[in-house]
Amino acid sequence: MSPTVLALVLGSAVVHATWNLWTKQLGPGVRSVSLLWLLTAISSVFYAPFAWALIARSGWRPDANALLLIAGSGIIHVGYFVLLLRGYRGGDLSLVYPLARGTGPLLATTGAVFLLGEHPTPLSVTGALLIATGVLIATSGSAGPWRGRIGPGVGYGLATGVSIAVYTLWDGWGVKRAGVPPLVFYWGGEVIRVALLSPVALRAPANIAALWRAQAPRVLGIALLSPLSYILILLALRLGDVGHIAPAREVSILIGAWLGGRVLGEGDRTRRLIAAAAFAGGVVALALA
Repeated sequence: MSPTVLALVLGSAVVHATWNLWTKQLGPGVRSVSLLWLLTAISSVFYAPFAWALIARSGWRPDANALLLIAGSGIIHVGYFVLLLRGYRGGDLSLVYPLARGTGPLLATTGAVFLLGEHPTPLSVTGALLIATGVLIATSGSAGPWRGRIGPGVGYGLATGVSIAVYTLWDGWGVKRAGVPPLVFYWGGEVIRVALLSPVALRAPANIAALWRAQAPRVLGIALLSPLSYILILLALRLGDVGHIAPAREVSILIGAWLGGRVLGEGDRTRRLIAAAAFAGGVVALALA
């Protein structure tokens, strides 16, 4: 993995863990459709000038295959975000986040080998296994009130991980094999998501207005940082292998687990430090692969 790709991945990790903390802090009473519509509407408007400027400068024009890939990505990401929100309603950030972010890359790495023809190296396999070990340590054996939230968090965490693997492979194909510019790819997906959600979300405009009044700073932050974190990954996917990038981006688990313990008072610090060592070792192995 080149230094440029590694920098993109680590930058994405910091941004990603931050917006997930803010999402968890929104609380369990937020309606998924209203929140997702508001987030995608804001980000689609904000990133539109950048996407159109890139299209004008590069001369890239979509074909039927590119439009299909963008539409599919929009649909997959809706499912991902709904699962993530439901996970945060029923489980802790320090449980749901590691499970989702750990399951996804392992499945994506496997899929990259069989579907995209990528070839894992001994170091990349070692890195993926270390990250998997870190996830297991981070989500096992805890006492106190945290234990009571393990059940609902595990199911949604694993389901979110599966959706992460699906969109990583789908989107990786779109930007690398189909040649869609990453910023345009994500922005197009946001437009698709707004179109999909509008018929439902706009039936209850009062919910959207109430959410904005109560949570405007966090909603705005999530709307801007969520696309940024993934655009950085899409840029990395154009320069490197999915099988290396997907696990390496999970250094965000370290940040998310730390934020869960430090900001939200979740988790077990000793166990988290042991898990952190496994995650760090995995990222180093992937960076050297």
